[in-house]
Amino acid sequence: MSPQSVPQPDQSTDQSDQSTDQSTWNAVDAYFAEQLIGPDPVLDAATAAADAAGLPRIAVAPTQGKLLHLLALTQGARRILEVGTLGGYSTIWLGRALPEDGTLLTLEIDPAHAEVARANLTHAGLEKIAEVRLGRAADTLAELVEQGTEPFDLVFIDADKPSNPEYFRRALQLTRPGSLIVVDNVVRGGRVADADSTDPAITGTRALHALIAAEPRVSATSVQTVGSKGYDGFTLARVQA
Repeated sequence: MSPQSVPQPDQSTDQSDQSTDQSTWNAVDAYFAEQLIGPDPVLDAATAAADAAGLPRIAVAPTQGKLLHLLALTQGARRILEVGTLGGYSTIWLGRALPEDGTLLTLEIDPAHAEVARANLTHAGLEKIAEVRLGRAADTLAELVEQGTEPFDLVFIDADKPSNPEYFRRALQLTRPGSLIVVDNVVRGGRVADADSTDPAITGTRALHALIAAEPRVSATSVQTVGSKGYDGFTLARVQA
């Protein structure tokens, strides 16, 4: 197979197994969450608090949160950086993967979101590990670089999509060889493949991947996902030596 060739779908596959119905995706997510995650009063309370405060329902799904948790554990992470806090749901998943002397810095521009997140992190017992830093993420990241902050082992980027290239460039300055960088919501319902799009979220996401493709310091892949959050996906990059 040439490097440019694209594998074609197996036409013998049972088409009944290729459902794209949102209700099916929801049911499958619920099944896996029940089987592999189970009840979690702390995370449920965090979701309820975010809903009560009127935060948008754009936090990661439980199965996605568990994936972040497992990535951090596999990485042996001691220092984690999150760009985009919202109500702290993903922050809790990441913080739980850290040792007692670990550090999690999460960046949030909205004071109301930060207030909810801090309360949720306190309820989760992570207030000594996790810091919610208020302000424009690009500015905070630049300050961290200028201060010579100790490198982070894992960076999770889940904020405004037009700024993803800038967030990724800064993440490279704030990591070390072997660190992981995860960028969420990169598929955009498939619209990322539209080279003619003028949507800032799409152009920002495409610029991000052009940057990654040209960057010799990382090895990366992107994975499409479906589930209770619809059709989207994430990019995973490992910083090289």
